[in-house]
Amino acid sequence: MKRIPESLVREGHPDHERLHPIYQDIVQRAGGLAALRTDIPEMLRECIDAVIQTPKTGRRSYEELEKTEKTYIGTRVEIMLRAHLGLPKGKLDTVVAGEDVDIKHTMGSNWMIPTEAVDHICILVAADEAKAQCYLGLIVAKPEYLTAGQNKDAKKSISAHGFSQILWLIAGEHYPPNFWRTLPPGDVEAIFAETSGNGRVTALFRAVQKVAISRDVIDAVARQKDFTRRIRADDGHGTRDRLAQEGIVLLCGTTTAQKKLIKRFGLQVRDRGDYISYRVTTEEEKTAARAAGFNV
Repeated sequence: MKRIPESLVREGHPDHERLHPIYQDIVQRAGGLAALRTDIPEMLRECIDAVIQTPKTGRRSYEELEKTEKTYIGTRVEIMLRAHLGLPKGKLDTVVAGEDVDIKHTMGSNWMIPTEAVDHICILVAADEAKAQCYLGLIVAKPEYLTAGQNKDAKKSISAHGFSQILWLIAGEHYPPNFWRTLPPGDVEAIFAETSGNGRVTALFRAVQKVAISRDVIDAVARQKDFTRRIRADDGHGTRDRLAQEGIVLLCGTTTAQKKLIKRFGLQVRDRGDYISYRVTTEEEKTAARAAGFNV
């Protein structure tokens, strides 16, 4: 997303009277602005990852999607946003505070406004995968806020002047990044160079330590049924045993003993089902790990 100018929409602005009730209704439905700024970024990550489908397709990024799949992300965001806010369908995409409203989503730097949405309020949603930033705003799609040019479907984008007429609920908020973008390319290549699910998961936790990793990511790496069995002992051949031989403990917050180790080693997990690896180096750490059942 390009640099966003300061919004001119405030009390006294000609669009404020129409946009403010929409703003208030959305915030109230979300359970407050803080909740909205937490939940919408998570929702966007889920929408994008659900289309990439790494466990089934082996793809790891938005750029690898087909054109139709990229388009479907917008449809999915529209559906999930309506569901999250409890909004009904309308003549356009939805109805908010009694007004027919269109929902437009982009993974780029602008939105395409169809002719039927002109002069209506639009909810603008954007996700910037490269920067892991997201946006949620409101605009009255007046002709003077749109570009003169249009595409073959007669859709116009928002002009430079129009960007200053957006009332933002979320502007440049961090959202969970694509996991694979956070790793050095060499580490990603090494992980997927392994020929077995167990080997790939072991390589993952060897390369990425002290970072909580979700089950979805592990599923994407393992690409096999019952991947959690591979993480456990698995008759001495599982990921946990392989890593322990290298002095690395693989922890999950689902057991009391491992929760204590996570805290002791100064680690953090977002969800109790996340996994995190840690290389024990001191005798004190090794003793604590052995007491919890790790053969290090």
